[in-house]
Amino acid sequence: MNTTTASQAATYQRLRAHLAFLKLSAAAEALPGILDAARDKKMSTVDILEQVLAVEVDTTTARRLASRLRFACVPTDATLDQFDFTVQPGVDEKLIRELAALRFLDDAGNILFVGPPGTGKTMLAIGLARAAAQAGHRVYFTTADNLAKRCRRANFEGRWATCMRFFCGPRLLVIDEFAYARHNPDPDANTALFEVISRRYLKSSTILTSHTGAAGWGDRLSDPMLAAALLDRLLHKGIVVSIDGPSYRMRARRQRSDALRRALHAGGDHD
Repeated sequence: MNTTTASQAATYQRLRAHLAFLKLSAAAEALPGILDAARDKKMSTVDILEQVLAVEVDTTTARRLASRLRFACVPTDATLDQFDFTVQPGVDEKLIRELAALRFLDDAGNILFVGPPGTGKTMLAIGLARAAAQAGHRVYFTTADNLAKRCRRANFEGRWATCMRFFCGPRLLVIDEFAYARHNPDPDANTALFEVISRRYLKSSTILTSHTGAAGWGDRLSDPMLAAALLDRLLHKGIVVSIDGPSYRMRARRQRSDALRRALHAGGDHD
């Protein structure tokens, strides 16, 4: 080995050691391939450095997104791009695309998706939640029932303040199936929901989905005054997205079934 080659090898090993010391493991792993490509393409030192660091940036970005999505607890991998607006004509696609820009987060704005079961409310809420997480925001998804249960347990265990901090922390909180129960509303659950909404007011954004329009909340909660107070806070900087179309789930399921039958029929014709 000549002196130049030995010097280059020593420099390479020091570079690997530097990357390992800085815990840039993805960059260290990609380094040999990048250097091989650099020799073939006669890349400059600046280009080589940019590629090495880009690998680490991409890996860190993906890891942080995965962490945010784990924390978010979104129940499916649904995205807004997967939502078939032709299947659900009751949804204003232009409005949803505007909401997907996430400008409402800057104003601590809220969104209320209201409509019958199966119309796509939860899928749209999940799509916006995932978009917010991908944009770097802290997001959390829960049902109204689970939120109330956690708050009730925290209160029993003397952790009420900690629980409130948890639900007030995310930049975007999604509460699914709000005012869903028809019978025997739980006053403690109502108190917990109001406390969370009240503490987040003008500070962070909340998305709610509900089968019941705002006019029916007082009856569902058995507390018209509480319902009015909730609406006052939610709608001050909020928007109501009413979906009055057919069941998205049922129509999508029929379309999949029809497509399967056509495929099976076409396959039988070739036998």
